[in-house]
Amino acid sequence: MKGNSFLIKGLVTATLFWIAATGTGSVAAEFTSAYTKINLETCTQLESAEEEGTFGGSWMCPGYGGLDVFVAEGDLRMFVSFGPDAGNEPAAGQTLPQFNTINETLEWRLRDGVPFATILRWFPSLDDGGRAGSILIVTQLKPGSTCQIGRIDAQVNPGANQMSRDLADTMAGNHICSVPPAVLGNKGILD
Repeated sequence: MKGNSFLIKGLVTATLFWIAATGTGSVAAEFTSAYTKINLETCTQLESAEEEGTFGGSWMCPGYGGLDVFVAEGDLRMFVSFGPDAGNEPAAGQTLPQFNTINETLEWRLRDGVPFATILRWFPSLDDGGRAGSILIVTQLKPGSTCQIGRIDAQVNPGANQMSRDLADTMAGNHICSVPPAVLGNKGILD
């Protein structure tokens, strides 16, 4: 009987090792999306513009699952960050070089129901005539390292939405914030 017990333990150990090495038997994470709106009129204003009648300042808005969304505007450029210390995360200092605005719909990427990245459409100015581009920016949600990890020009990349989801699902949480965000696909105005 002892010999059989030893053999069974050996088989169990070998099977567990094989499962761990091959990934067979492991449960894959489920990736989904949830959506919230950014409406500055209903957000809490933290700072206002220095000059009366000009747009600017910073706001704290509600996000998915109680996560804060920090939005700021300065020099006609937007800044967006996330989390309990959103205003101090690297993302709070990241924007596009062109004058820009942001879309109101914010996509949250979820892994097994937990947010780990966001995708937000930004509209950079293309010229003085009011034409705007369309850039999808992927931001990882990682306390102390919440930052933009990728940018995709949605006007020159068919399937840009799926490209941004794939980037979020494979890279969020692993990006080093001192490295500039990756530019995926055709560069367009991101060149």
